[in-house]
Amino acid sequence: MPRKSRNAVIGVDIGTSSSKGVLVGLDGALIRSAVREHTPTRPGPGRFEMDASVWWQEFCALTRELTGPDDTTVLAAGVSGMGPCVLLTDEHDTPLRPAILYGVDTRSVRQIRRIEERLGAEEIIRRCGSALTTQAAGPKIAWVAEEEPGLYARARRLYMPSSWLVRMLTGTYVLDHHSASQCTPLYDTLAGEWYDPWAAEVAPGIELPPLRWSGEAAGTVTAEAAAATGLPPGIPVTTGTIDAWAEALSVGAQHTGDLMLMYGTTMFLIHTVPKPLTSPSLWGTVGALPGTRNLAGGMATSGAVTNWLRDLFADGDHAELTRLAAESGPGAGGLLMLPYFSGERTPIMDPDARGVIAGLTLSHTRGDLYRAALEATGFGVRHNIEVIEEAGGDIRRVVAVGGGTQGAPWTQIVSDITGRQQEVRSITIGASYGGALLAAQLVGEAGIDDWNPVRETVRPRGEHRRRYDELYGLYRRLYRETSATVHALAPLQQR
Repeated sequence: MPRKSRNAVIGVDIGTSSSKGVLVGLDGALIRSAVREHTPTRPGPGRFEMDASVWWQEFCALTRELTGPDDTTVLAAGVSGMGPCVLLTDEHDTPLRPAILYGVDTRSVRQIRRIEERLGAEEIIRRCGSALTTQAAGPKIAWVAEEEPGLYARARRLYMPSSWLVRMLTGTYVLDHHSASQCTPLYDTLAGEWYDPWAAEVAPGIELPPLRWSGEAAGTVTAEAAAATGLPPGIPVTTGTIDAWAEALSVGAQHTGDLMLMYGTTMFLIHTVPKPLTSPSLWGTVGALPGTRNLAGGMATSGAVTNWLRDLFADGDHAELTRLAAESGPGAGGLLMLPYFSGERTPIMDPDARGVIAGLTLSHTRGDLYRAALEATGFGVRHNIEVIEEAGGDIRRVVAVGGGTQGAPWTQIVSDITGRQQEVRSITIGASYGGALLAAQLVGEAGIDDWNPVRETVRPRGEHRRRYDELYGLYRRLYRETSATVHALAPLQQR
């Protein structure tokens, strides 16, 4: 007797190092998950790019794998992706060059200075919510216009990973409000719409996409997309958003006072605030949902540093190195690391910052180095939290999400360093699950507390507070005392 088909939704996220997809029942149960790994290209120092064809090819592979067994009926699809990225296409939606990635790509420093001189740094913060940094999409567009003028002359449309998937699935040209709010200085966060005078100044000739909210339907799956993906034709697709904001939705961290910590290749922090707040050291954005506002931060590396260490040790793997880090203990045997291996985003906003490992001796071990990397992330989180609160934020609850929450001491170390407890939900797979939640809300009712209840609460251990307070002071001092040296070294790495 044939098995009865189960109704489900699909969520897919295009991340920095992989694309992830989930098939989820309408009750929130995770039916299947799948991953495709990839690596951004690095055409030069400080440059990170990716071909949009990778996003679509991996989306199709994921959906075909997830829907392969004939035991589910997919009712809707949700999408998200890293960002803000800049993918420019011509009027036929043919990509003109690989996409320039978010703040890990630091090529646009000269364009930032020029735009600030033209528009005014303080006025940009007031209108757009954020200072102009290498995180913003606007200067990346300006870089293409200045450095590749022949190519830019053919550019007509702007896409990000999530909106590109929407285009390929539905034929619709659209972007969500949150992603737009990271296109500084093109979007007015006070008015909630594109700011045409500055768009014409920074991105001339680009037809900016119509705006919708992340959970709104962008369109339905076309017959052509259905043939490529295995999805049913005619099902709705969410407008989608940037991955970190989908991560926050996946664990219910979108209420006033919430702070989401995303443990991944990079570390991201999203604090939900009742009114617009600005800081030159953070990003003020609109939220993924209507009526929400955020003050956000992001570290350029976190898990990327632990991956780097794993790859340095030929016989290393994360499980073994985590065990050795636990044996090392608080303070990593007197090692202190600055995690600025790809420059740093918030709160120091320094693309020329570099990683520093201080205190090395011949007696230090792999475990000490790995522990120092985990603690460096904790110190970076504490620095961001302090700046969020200095800007007027009021953090009442911290929710953790991402691969770094699974079976490792990372969350405990961060709680010990920050003195904050963290909620960990049952499912921490992240953005793809958040996309599935929004997809489910297109076809019925779905609430995160029913879908994904709290699994555990990580509480800070008071016995380590004095040690970490002392190390945190040294951490802050170490950047100040080494910045001149690493800034002098940074240009040598461009050759």
